[in-house]
Amino acid sequence: MYILTKEPYINYQLSTINYQLSTINYQLSTINYQLSTINYQLSTINYMVNFFQFETDFVDSLRCIPMEVRMKLDTCGVKLKLVHWHQFSQEERQALVHLPCRNSTESQAYRKFVQNLVVQKTGTSAKELAIDPYPPWMDRKIVSAHIQAKAAEFGVTITKRQWENLSPLQRFALIKLSRPGHENRNFLPALKEFNLIPRS
Repeated sequence: MYILTKEPYINYQLSTINYQLSTINYQLSTINYQLSTINYQLSTINYMVNFFQFETDFVDSLRCIPMEVRMKLDTCGVKLKLVHWHQFSQEERQALVHLPCRNSTESQAYRKFVQNLVVQKTGTSAKELAIDPYPPWMDRKIVSAHIQAKAAEFGVTITKRQWENLSPLQRFALIKLSRPGHENRNFLPALKEFNLIPRS
């Protein structure tokens, strides 16, 4: 005699329940991401954004990555290329300008936010770099030799006191602008803007 068993039906129900649970977990992770984004936005209410005068030709459109963002990227260890940046919307670029990256927790969250954007736009994450626990722009005591060499081209020597009085972002900018490449044309304007050389 043929006996009808309910086992296949039960297995089907179990697989359906597992699928629903996985869907719920995905939705929860999405909600958590959205909440972290909201918390980011709330934390930026009192966060001051700094653009330099030598960046004024692109800060309105944000067609280039400003120093403010570049320092955050170095801090969180993400190598974001200009081709990535150009795929972001204006709102997404503004978010990367305003989101804080001042400590380990914020750095990890900023890296996750950047990488999520890159994956959404390109399908793959950006290259990650080793994070320097003692970055040179946080060192108030030592002016690197390549910065002094670049300053010497304009007859300038940066004193220890002047270097100490610069903000981390200003020191970061000088480090980047003193490297070989097209952007070092802004090194002299930066020296003047940071009051390291008399303005003409």
